[in-house]
Amino acid sequence: MLQESLGMQLATYFSDNWSAFFALGREHIEVSLLALLCSAWIGITLGYLTITYKRSEKWIVSLIQILRIVPSLAVLLLLIPLMGTGMKPALVALILLGVPPILMNTISGLNHIPLSVLESAKGAGMSDRQMMWKIKFPLAAPLILTEIKTAAIEIIASATLAAKIGAGGFGEIIFTGLGLNRIDLLLIGGGSVAILAILIGVLLDISERMLFRYQFLQR
Repeated sequence: MLQESLGMQLATYFSDNWSAFFALGREHIEVSLLALLCSAWIGITLGYLTITYKRSEKWIVSLIQILRIVPSLAVLLLLIPLMGTGMKPALVALILLGVPPILMNTISGLNHIPLSVLESAKGAGMSDRQMMWKIKFPLAAPLILTEIKTAAIEIIASATLAAKIGAGGFGEIIFTGLGLNRIDLLLIGGGSVAILAILIGVLLDISERMLFRYQFLQR
């Protein structure tokens, strides 16, 4: 009886709120995708600067490690007095969540290029800049993309908190369900976030296999 009632509630929600559901989904995807792109750009750029200017590595890594332990909800609440509510503070909080893992894997990937490869490139007359862009980054790219996938899933999951400050997304359904004690809304909101995270993970996996086919062929 309970299962039948829950099924009817789910069907009723989608029949009555189909357009609103897709609008929330679009908001969730927009803020997550924008945060991921910004996180990747900032993380890879900082990783490049850290490898290029070794003196900056200690304080950049230390700062990022500190940001890593601050909960996203705390960052959101701290940003409200500075930026108000809506998309902007949510985006900043999600970027701060996504940058650390991408940065750390960028540094790790660039630092662990086989010495024999670098010596061969140097012997061929490559400059440091040429080695960075033609040797180091291509070889480090699979490791960087792996952490981009991890960051994407974390960002999508944490984007639900953005609803707390009026940034929309599937979090609105979840928080409404919590407030009204409605299991159907919790299932719809939580399930949608989970499905979105899985889809993004699969798409990035496919992208990795297409971009780095030579590595999979060697396995």
